[in-house]
Amino acid sequence: MPTAEITAPALAPEETERFEPFGSEALYRPSSPLLVRERLAPRPHRVRLGPILPSEPALFPWLARRFAPGEATLWTGPRLAVEPILELLYAGSALAHGRISLVEGANRFHPYRIGELGRSLGLDATETLERIRLARAFTAYQMVALVDGWAAEARRHPPSLLIGHDLPALFTDDEIPREEQEALLRHLARTLSALVREVRAPLLLTLGPGGFAGFPGLADEGPRWCDFVSFVRGPGTLRIRALRDDARLTLVPRPAGQRGIEEFGGGSTEEVIAWDVPLRRTARRSKSG
Repeated sequence: MPTAEITAPALAPEETERFEPFGSEALYRPSSPLLVRERLAPRPHRVRLGPILPSEPALFPWLARRFAPGEATLWTGPRLAVEPILELLYAGSALAHGRISLVEGANRFHPYRIGELGRSLGLDATETLERIRLARAFTAYQMVALVDGWAAEARRHPPSLLIGHDLPALFTDDEIPREEQEALLRHLARTLSALVREVRAPLLLTLGPGGFAGFPGLADEGPRWCDFVSFVRGPGTLRIRALRDDARLTLVPRPAGQRGIEEFGGGSTEEVIAWDVPLRRTARRSKSG
């Protein structure tokens, strides 16, 4: 099977950088598989999307097939598996001249890293960041207010893609009673459902390995689902699985130009893409967003 090279960030150790705003199977355990399958019922036809991601490198079309307007896509897995691909998606969206509306729940937006990824794709780092409208909360109640106002924000600044990164992260505060945490998260799920119906843009939600377990109401009261994508990190590889068509993808570290044995056949239905190619060197310095 042919391979395609892709420039992507290394799977680095956990970082603690903070930035102030500038503008698996675990996925399926908390809900009945029947419920999940019902909400992934086949659509009569695929609505054509505007530009979300470019046609190259090969990872971008694979990801773009998991989105549909007016529906949500869930990515779930460890942060160190999900976030490098999420940051690559930010840069790819800018390359496709798309615009992202991002609500950040875990305070893990890294502008310098995203700018460098944009630069590796041939974009100016500042242009990459300017195509992301970021709203970040620091308490659970702030998060509720941001999501409540998200539809109005999207009407003022129409995005090609809505992203909610780890929205439940702030709801584990011991000062918030468990009953109130669940009520607030269920409110968020219903609000997200109304958001995608009104805005008609694709919505990407990212959660940890527990999937629905950490977001009460999302499975049964949340938006209609386009796809569920799980990320599993292994030794030197990243495996991605999409539930709708059971598409499986392995990202492997491979220097530019190197060929892999998987392209010579073997009967596997798993797609393999080279990644983690060293970033293109440049003398220009990245600018903060």
